[in-house]
Amino acid sequence: MPKTKPSVGYHKDGTIWNKGQTLDGEMHGYWEFFRKDGVIMRSGHFDRGVQTGEWTTYDKAGKVYKVTTIKPPKAKAK
Repeated sequence: MPKTKPSVGYHKDGTIWNKGQTLDGEMHGYWEFFRKDGVIMRSGHFDRGVQTGEWTTYDKAGKVYKVTTIKPPKAKAK
């Protein structure tokens, strides 16, 4: 079974922009995204690079602003 690897991305000023796990180089599992001041901005899950399920958006104070359900992508026609 493939293993996930921890991943952290940074803003140009060196503060943390995002953190989560990758699987085969793609975002996978739970991820968090942050503003430059360190306050959480969004959080949710990826399934091999595709957003899935509930995503939470936070206000500038870090309080829940809204929760969005990401619909699965439609299968491509052959």
